Amino acid sequence: MAQEKVRRSLHVKKGDLVRVIAGKSKGLEGKIISVLPEVEKVIVEGVNRVKKHTKVQQAQRGGTTGGIITQEAPIHVSNVMLLVEITDADGKKQKVTTRVGYNRVEVQKRRPDGSTYTGFRSVRISRRTGEEI
Repeated sequence: MAQEKVRRSLHVKKGDLVRVIAGKSKGLEGKIISVLPEVEKVIVEGVNRVKKHTKVQQAQRGGTTGGIITQEAPIHVSNVMLLVEITDADGKKQKVTTRVGYNRVEVQKRRPDGSTYTGFRSVRISRRTGEEI
């Protein structure tokens, strides 16, 4: 009997700025283009670039496409770490890596009939600074 893989939520989202912490692209920074939660991978802009050979095909308007193109390949989510900006004592802004934590905050929610009630919302926080991401 095959084991079912449990789908977990990932610590990064599309649009987050991350730094690669392991692998051949170690140290590079980029923005997440897409997230593949089913295989626990992300595609980061400018990281893990591979050359792909595409077959020459006839395009709709009479042009041909094909050849060697360079594109980003997926990288495992455990090899990236979220970047946040902090301000030094000197007043310089600096990007540092951080782990991601979650906090439950109280918010006012509205029902369709117009009445309001108190609910909770989960927000991501930076473990290094304690601030909301």
